[in-house]
Amino acid sequence: MSSAFTTRLQDGIAELVIAKAPVNALDSQEWMGLAATINELGNNPETRVIIIRAEGRGFCAGVDIKELDQHPERIVLVNRGNYETFKAVHRCPVPVIVAVHGFVLGGGIGITGAADIVLASECATFALPEVDRGAMGGGAHLQRLFPVQKVRYLFFTGEKIGAREAAQYGFIERIVSKEELPEAALEIARKIAAKSPEMIRIAKEALNGIEDGNLEDKYRWEQGFTLQAYTSPDSSETRRAFVEKRDVSF
Repeated sequence: MSSAFTTRLQDGIAELVIAKAPVNALDSQEWMGLAATINELGNNPETRVIIIRAEGRGFCAGVDIKELDQHPERIVLVNRGNYETFKAVHRCPVPVIVAVHGFVLGGGIGITGAADIVLASECATFALPEVDRGAMGGGAHLQRLFPVQKVRYLFFTGEKIGAREAAQYGFIERIVSKEELPEAALEIARKIAAKSPEMIRIAKEALNGIEDGNLEDKYRWEQGFTLQAYTSPDSSETRRAFVEKRDVSF
């Protein structure tokens, strides 16, 4: 298992905790490992529900921009890792609860948007700064959290939105303090774990089947534009500026 996250399975509740300093930004191999771990937990007959949360300053800052700055050819592997991770969450045979705090960026939006239930700390903020990173993707998952026009505003501007404001759109089940977040997630997980495992698994498959459109196909469509974006000099400039901690120059 990757050192970027840990897991624990007890009383039917699987907890996966992302913990990679400083900002929980995962590289290509870590995204692939995360997907494999979620699939393994979901396919374990002892698992009744999964909680995904994080330690540190924020939930997840997405991909490791420094890796892509040094190895732009790895965008294909990063894309695959993101796709497989978000799919693992969305198509997981059991419900997935995501408990977020601090920044929820890029791939963090993908995990959150793919989940069944979302809890947030008071300090949580959501943003998809892909345009500012010379990439695309995540709009399909953001659209499971916010309505179309709000998605476009957030995507075009890269601005963040706090948990209290985001709550008006209905996707956050509960807002608590950062300290209360792990227990709040466990409280909901225990309710689900007490149900018939067979009925819950059937319910998860049924609910996925009645969604509008195919989330994975939508995200694949977006990823094609990520590859297109990466052929632009502007994309390289955004990554270089990020690494060098300077303003971009177009």
